[in-house]
Amino acid sequence: MSSKTLRASDLAQFTGSECWYRHPLYPSITYTDGAQYVAEAGGAYWLLDAIVSHQHDARVRSEPFQVWTLRVAHDRTALLTCEDGDHGMVASQAIALTDFPLPEITLWLQNDVIFLPSEY
Repeated sequence: MSSKTLRASDLAQFTGSECWYRHPLYPSITYTDGAQYVAEAGGAYWLLDAIVSHQHDARVRSEPFQVWTLRVAHDRTALLTCEDGDHGMVASQAIALTDFPLPEITLWLQNDVIFLPSEY
């Protein structure tokens, strides 16, 4: 596993976005500078791909506001969950192995944009 440069303290700098990046697998979904930074610095384009892939599930796609949380365990397994904003579980995905550098991260998806909570 490679060493990533992403630190939780880095995420506080994102309070808006100057650019939006179009996701190649689901072109109607874009993501912000903060989400791009997570993907680049954390080696986590796969995380954006996972969130986007769940949009093919009608139950997930019908949620106008989605809270995506990745929790990494000590054994490097992880659980990606989607909640509806009121702590109602919408979807989850077990991840057998990850080198994501943070123990936890949350991304939001609203109006077809994936972003950090600080960018709201």
